[in-house]
Amino acid sequence: MKSILVGIDGSSAAIAAALWGVDEAITRGVPLRLVSVVKPTHESPEDYERDVAHAEKSLREARLAVEATGKSVAVETDMPRGPAGSLLVEASTAADMICVGCVGIGRYARSIVGSTATELAEKAHCPVAVVRTGSDQPPPDVNWIVVRMTDAPGNDTVVNYAAAEAKLRRAPLLVLGGRPEELTEHADGAFERRVAQWREDNPELRVYPITTRQGIAGYLSANDERVLLAVIGADEARQLAQLVGPQGHPLFRHPECSVLVVR
Repeated sequence: MKSILVGIDGSSAAIAAALWGVDEAITRGVPLRLVSVVKPTHESPEDYERDVAHAEKSLREARLAVEATGKSVAVETDMPRGPAGSLLVEASTAADMICVGCVGIGRYARSIVGSTATELAEKAHCPVAVVRTGSDQPPPDVNWIVVRMTDAPGNDTVVNYAAAEAKLRRAPLLVLGGRPEELTEHADGAFERRVAQWREDNPELRVYPITTRQGIAGYLSANDERVLLAVIGADEARQLAQLVGPQGHPLFRHPECSVLVVR
């Protein structure tokens, strides 16, 4: 059986990733597998013992946080030994999704994400959710999920994942007609027809299409809600650091934005 795999390192971001993965696991009817990787080498037996103790403590805290939700989900734990990135990439072949936390807000984008999250986003064999921890501010009434809808190969899969997340998170879907820099002042008729057809196929979803720069400006002036999740394709994985950087989504500037890389 496949699972929802969560990288656990003792951080609050890892706890957030575990909690994000709970509903993913329940929806799919698979276990939530919490993995804390032990370093491949140690300077001394004492260093090894500290590393193992930290992994055990991290897994225990993550399990307790999941159990505290009261949701019925099977939880598995594992402490493999080796390089975290390569171990999790290998484990992704048997996972429906990998969830990892994004920690540390600083100047250098790639280090913000962390080498493990970056490696997974670019190399994993399944979708990867890089989860931002929430802010200290009260949660907004509405959390948007953002996705681009194009005629590019593979985009249907990305949009379908965004739709599934919108249903799971009970969130409205903000659908862009292209990259922000590609949008013009003129509406794209082909995009609007594509969205209209998609709406007919998914009547239960709330969909807000944007195809022009003016549309973005109108959205920003009328909405102060959070962008909960940006859903992107594997070919855009290198944008990960930008999306979860200090300002959050580069278009909507919400610092709580998480990212789902679909493949």
